[in-house]
Amino acid sequence: MRLHPYVVFLPSEQKTKILSAIFGSKSAVDTLRFSLSRGISNKIYQKDLVKELPYSNKTIIGNLKSLTNLGVLMESMEKMETDGRIVWVKAYQLSDAGRWFALLLAEEKDLSEKEKAEILQSIFKTYVRWMKDLSEKLHINKQTLEKIFIEEMK
Repeated sequence: MRLHPYVVFLPSEQKTKILSAIFGSKSAVDTLRFSLSRGISNKIYQKDLVKELPYSNKTIIGNLKSLTNLGVLMESMEKMETDGRIVWVKAYQLSDAGRWFALLLAEEKDLSEKEKAEILQSIFKTYVRWMKDLSEKLHINKQTLEKIFIEEMK
């Protein structure tokens, strides 16, 4: 069995709600997979989810609301022209936290080299920020961590 290291940064105050909302529902997992299939940084639309996924409109709307309220998805409004009319539609995009959850479902082969590089940089930046904050709380000198980093990067 091949193991992959997964890193997920969870907001401590909502971690149980977020994990339940995503992994307690196959339709929520499928929504994240759909977002991955469209590209981790691209927008998705309710109408596309309804067309592509085997769930009712009501189920999909409920998932989108829940995932948006928990900060997994970001919601925006876009003006589109359909059949000569202008309509407003909701667009959804994975938040930074949402990307982490979606990436738990991704296969490495499904990610481009560019996406992998962006993920590594994002993980590193988030981790360094977390280490900096923790080191300040523990009164550890930043230069000590910097020295360790330089030694390990040789």
